[in-house]
Amino acid sequence: MILRIIFTTFVVLIFLYVFWRRLKEDYTQNQIFTCGFYILLGLVIGSIIADAFAPLWFFWLSFSGAVAGMLLGVYRFKLRIFEVLEASVIGALVLLSATYTFDWITTKNIFSALGALAVVILMIFYALLNKHYKRFTWYKSGKVGFSGMMTLGIFFLIRTIIAILLPHMLSFVGSIDAVISGTLSFLAFITLYNLAGQTQ
Repeated sequence: MILRIIFTTFVVLIFLYVFWRRLKEDYTQNQIFTCGFYILLGLVIGSIIADAFAPLWFFWLSFSGAVAGMLLGVYRFKLRIFEVLEASVIGALVLLSATYTFDWITTKNIFSALGALAVVILMIFYALLNKHYKRFTWYKSGKVGFSGMMTLGIFFLIRTIIAILLPHMLSFVGSIDAVISGTLSFLAFITLYNLAGQTQ
């Protein structure tokens, strides 16, 4: 129990640091940390609701809570949503990789180890995209949001494939998971296409 508390505190601090580092050039510390707190609070509320009423929906209720917290922060402080989304995505990947790693260490579950590895690869992919996306000739607008939306699209595409092949894995809710994940992946790629300016 003590180890879990220490781990949770450490991960929360890392998330807030990553979130702040991504946004510090454009917003005040109060705006950044309050928005980050909203995201974490939404995540916790979603997790509590799932734990009490729908354990199989833990991922989706936690995800929905975090998104609601992010939107609340964007609305309250009039933040630019794609900038906050970029910070949220890399922060969420840090949280997810740490969670998988902790579960792997404590349970020796091979799927947790594979999950941690997959998320770390996505983090590296995000970092590379964030460094080079303005050089992509097809991404004409050069707008912020490319790295986050592309990473989200691929993340949910991977969830879609896994949900189809292994629908009863932990954190998946059967075939409906493939529908939800597939829809979100599609929306992420459509948003990315719009950001590129090719529909104008």
